Amino acid sequence: MNKILLSALFFFFLSINQSMTEENIMILKLKDGDVKIELFEDVAPNHVKRIKELANSGKYDNVVFHRVIDGFMAQTGDVKFGNSSNSDFDLNRAGMGGSDLPNLNQEFNSLPHDRGTLSMARSSDPNSANSQFFICFKPAPFLDRQYTVFGKVIEGMENVDKIKRGDENNNGAVIDPDKIISFKSL
Repeated sequence: MNKILLSALFFFFLSINQSMTEENIMILKLKDGDVKIELFEDVAPNHVKRIKELANSGKYDNVVFHRVIDGFMAQTGDVKFGNSSNSDFDLNRAGMGGSDLPNLNQEFNSLPHDRGTLSMARSSDPNSANSQFFICFKPAPFLDRQYTVFGKVIEGMENVDKIKRGDENNNGAVIDPDKIISFKSL
């Protein structure tokens, strides 16, 4: 009887852990394929909540990668000026907008900005993150504890690597940029 009870408890906790893990997995669809992302709710709960809210309501769909610097990162997420299917779309202003939601207080943590890391973009004010984020192409340790890391690519980084690069002489601004096709929870 004890073995049966222990087995039942084991499978119960295994299934709970699996469902908790799946609720923090997102799929980012790009022109070259899907990117599977794990969100780190334990270290950046408010940022993860915001990303899920915007993504699952379709706010990131058709948003361009407005700033892409080779060997550094690809930035996206301006749901106001960066949505190529929206009447407010303005590539010259992409990167200056956010969502209608209030800015987030920083949740800096000890996770490093490694290849595939997702981190929130912000202004010089540490508490100004809203909807924009970036994905690191290579490690960027100079950003550690300065920006909120909230996730990491766990599959499909080769598709992120194919995002169109911007002009290095113009802070990575991209002409005719790639865009997010969709971004949703698993």
